[in-house]
Amino acid sequence: MKIAIIGASKSKDKYSNKAVRAYKLKHHVVFPVNPTERVIEGLTCYTNVRQIPLDIDVASFYVPPEVGAKIVEDVVELGIKKVYLNPGSESKEILDILKQNQIKTIRTCSIRKIGMNPNKL
Repeated sequence: MKIAIIGASKSKDKYSNKAVRAYKLKHHVVFPVNPTERVIEGLTCYTNVRQIPLDIDVASFYVPPEVGAKIVEDVVELGIKKVYLNPGSESKEILDILKQNQIKTIRTCSIRKIGMNPNKL
C-alpha cells in the first residue's frame, strides 16, 4: 500500500513520526508530507500531496482541522480512495467533503489500524 502521512514530523515523540515508522516497519510505501521538512526517517518529504510522484492509496491526516480543510481538496482531486482522520484532525467540513466524494473515511489512529501500538514506537 502507498500511504501519505500528512503532517509528518521529524520529532520521534509525535504520532505523525510514529506513523511513518510504523508503516515502514510493515513494508508499506510511505510518503511523508510536511511543507517545512526535506527528509523524515530517511524518506524524501514532500511539501504537499500533489508532489508525490505515484498514485496514493491512502492519506493519513495528522494535522489540525483548519489545515486539513485546505488539503482535503487535493486528496479528492488526486483520487485518493481512503483517508484516516486521526484524533484531533477531523471536522464536519472535512467529513462532509470526503462523504460527498465517496472517499472511505476512517476516524481512528492509523497506527493502531495496522496492528501496532504507537506507545511502543
